[in-house]
Amino acid sequence: MLKYNEANPLAVFGLRELEFCPPHFTRVEFALKTHEKAVSDWIWANLSGRFYYGDWYTKTEGDSVAFQKCAAFEIAGEASMFALMIDQINKHDFEF
Repeated sequence: MLKYNEANPLAVFGLRELEFCPPHFTRVEFALKTHEKAVSDWIWANLSGRFYYGDWYTKTEGDSVAFQKCAAFEIAGEASMFALMIDQINKHDFEF
């Protein structure tokens, strides 16, 4: 992890963040309340495994489509850590 001055080999070779969500990744779906960069920066700084971060569409009971953000992780423990911290990361930071 970069905050401990250790280079992550996956990050060095550009293999850490994926552009698609593999089926074996553990997904955490949530409604985005802050900037996307705040969530992705937290993942880059605090976790070390491969991950996917992007849009996720699901079919609801009324045959409509629901849109959410999704963060999926190869390491299930990192998905648990993210799910526990998402309320602290995903806060309204807009001032009215």
